[in-house]
Amino acid sequence: MPDNYTIDDLLKSPFEKIKRMSEEGYEFWSARDLYKLLEYSEYRHFLPVIDKTKEALINLDENIDDHVEDMLDMVEIGSGAERKLDSLKLSRFACYLIVQNADPSKKIVALGQAYFAIKTRQKELIEAEEKKLLESEENQKRLFLREEMKKHNKHLADAANNAGVKEPRDYAIFQDYGYKGLYGGLGNKDIHARKGLKKSQQILDHMGSTELAANLFRATQTEEKLRREKIKGKVKANQTHYEVGKKVRQTIKDLGGTMPENLPTVEAIKKIEREERRKLEDKGE
Repeated sequence: MPDNYTIDDLLKSPFEKIKRMSEEGYEFWSARDLYKLLEYSEYRHFLPVIDKTKEALINLDENIDDHVEDMLDMVEIGSGAERKLDSLKLSRFACYLIVQNADPSKKIVALGQAYFAIKTRQKELIEAEEKKLLESEENQKRLFLREEMKKHNKHLADAANNAGVKEPRDYAIFQDYGYKGLYGGLGNKDIHARKGLKKSQQILDHMGSTELAANLFRATQTEEKLRREKIKGKVKANQTHYEVGKKVRQTIKDLGGTMPENLPTVEAIKKIEREERRKLEDKGE
């Protein structure tokens, strides 16, 4: 890649000029545009290069359909007339593989190699930053919701106590009923096993924000129902917790969401808490 290949060169590149955008906002290149730019005499001579690119994608465990897709392209056939011809919609990565296997003695190929290498690296950096941002937002949501769960579980315990759930063992059973309603019959031990957690690990500490939010809704609504309806007795309290959990589950199902037992197990929230404390210490707060 030329050392002096600047961003300005990138924007002025002939490969940038033939780039297209799909209706969904994704960039792609037409095979019929690309073969001309790479100085192939005929489109049919370019097709073996496409076949090699498909082989490379298979070897890289990439889905071919994500990178090479059939399309019809309007092509000028002379005297200003146009007609639709078979073509291919090529991803940036497919184009990168194409130019990497083209004749490097051609100046246009060398430019193409530089262009797609830079574009690919730019995309990687953008995706890495987006991933960091999403992870940061998810971590903040998890921290907030986990603290809310701690707070509202205390309120729920108080409401359950008023309803007659007095002993620690009875409260554990009461909590299990709520989980069974929300998790389709799975209790605390079942969820631990389903999510691959050790006995010492708390379920709530390994939930993502979506799962935490569902459990927070279960806890707050059960607490309110116990108080509002002045429910008394362990059996009725347990049944109330189960029914609320079941209704939250039904709501998730109605909205087309993922059932909580199928949501991924995430890293311990205590690790995130330590990282956040280190950040504050580094800032001197």
